[in-house]
Amino acid sequence: MNKTQKTTVIISSLLMGLVLSRFAISKLTGWEISVQAFIEMAKPLGLNPTFFRVSTGVLILVVFLSYLTTAFLTLGTFQPAISYRKIALFTNALGLLTMAGALLSEFFLRVQPKMPLVYIAVGIILFSAINLWIINKKTHYDQPI
Repeated sequence: MNKTQKTTVIISSLLMGLVLSRFAISKLTGWEISVQAFIEMAKPLGLNPTFFRVSTGVLILVVFLSYLTTAFLTLGTFQPAISYRKIALFTNALGLLTMAGALLSEFFLRVQPKMPLVYIAVGIILFSAINLWIINKKTHYDQPI
């Protein structure tokens, strides 16, 4: 991974993590706007809205912490027990899939989708896809000697 690619992964991971932190907080602390949204979205699924909201908040919290972990591992020279590549792939795949689920929820569970949330989810999907491409990209420098 060259310096530009490394910088892209660090900045995008930090930004995605910080954006998702707001959504994890709103769901886990029960902000009124979040409570009302999950009452609306849980109805078609027949789920308890509080369970749906809190479990979604926990998932987003995991994604948030994973993005921050990826950013800091990319930034530093620390070598974790699990390979950096596996952590970064897991993080970006989980973020991409979580936001795909968020888009499905917006379009199929809400009466009227909230377009700012759609744009945020699409942005996270795009940046996660770019990061996945960067992390999987092989160059001749990555080959063993």
